[in-house]
Amino acid sequence: MTPERFTGPAPLLVGVMPKQHPEVLQTAATLAARLSAPLVFAYVDEASYLVEWDPARSAHRLSLHPDQNDDDIRAVTNGLKAVIGEALADAAAGSTPVEWTLRTLAGDPARALARLAAECNAPMIIVGTSEKGLSHRIAEALSGSVGHWLAHHQSRPVLLVPYRRPAHEDRE
Repeated sequence: MTPERFTGPAPLLVGVMPKQHPEVLQTAATLAARLSAPLVFAYVDEASYLVEWDPARSAHRLSLHPDQNDDDIRAVTNGLKAVIGEALADAAAGSTPVEWTLRTLAGDPARALARLAAECNAPMIIVGTSEKGLSHRIAEALSGSVGHWLAHHQSRPVLLVPYRRPAHEDRE
């Protein structure tokens, strides 16, 4: 992981979440290596809301669950850092490692990613599709699709990485 300031081309922005399907990280790492671009991974804590957005500093957030403390968020981000680091190390085997950083944001995931993309002048936003199954469809119907919102409400290209399962498991 590297500092927030990258040298060279603008970073690609990648939306991540715990237990996300690995194709998102693999696709982002491969694309970044081929483009010699750094990566900014962003995790959006939906249990918080944005109070103030200051691109020069971190976003100020308040929790919708006051009993949830920063240790919980820290544990999630540390877990994400480990998974991202491992995925990028595997992808960089034998080649130049990709520079990367992880940001934790608050509020609506699609809008938070769009704000961060504008802040870091990302040429592309990479997000995963939801997994198949009834529970994932219900969640998407209630909260909406991040990829769909991004594709229709901001000007940067959006790469939607599909969730892949082996063909024999691809039944709903």
